[in-house]
Amino acid sequence: MDYKFLLNSIRYVILNPAKAWRIILEENRSLKEVRNSFLFPVVIIATICAFLGSIIFTNAKLSPVYSVFVGLKFLLLYLFTIYTSALILSEITRALDLGKNFNLSFKLIAYSFTPFLICQFVSLLFESLVFVNVLALFGLYIFWIGAEIMLNPPDHKKMPMLVAIFVVMTELFIAGNVALTSVIDRIYFALFA
Repeated sequence: MDYKFLLNSIRYVILNPAKAWRIILEENRSLKEVRNSFLFPVVIIATICAFLGSIIFTNAKLSPVYSVFVGLKFLLLYLFTIYTSALILSEITRALDLGKNFNLSFKLIAYSFTPFLICQFVSLLFESLVFVNVLALFGLYIFWIGAEIMLNPPDHKKMPMLVAIFVVMTELFIAGNVALTSVIDRIYFALFA
């Protein structure tokens, strides 16, 4: 794994999104490289934070197995939200006559999801700090800059695309969270409680 790429990507995406998107465009890394060297490590850290937060602070009366299920839930939830959002974004860009490119859509979603995942590090580890998730809205700005650089849409198509992908990602995350929580609770209480 390329740790330098991971750290530089996070730093540039958060501190200087325009520079980050120009670098992303110039490097033209494959989906596999972005997934393995950037997305998976960040998602794994958020998953570990969910596990630790559940086992240390939230889960006093349930067995540690439940905390493992919580970590698994968040791992599946993040991956489901990112991949499905990228698939839907590629369809949105096709509908807006901006072309259909899943690799590009995946990069836009994965890098734009970074502030949310970083906020999740804190809010899942320390449940009382859930308010830090408001900072994840910075991801919309990152998406906006990325869409301008990567897709170069006309001005009248930028806002509909931003609103559409925000609604899609929010709905996917909420629906996925509710569904996975229900399934995991049923499995845990049926087998381990």
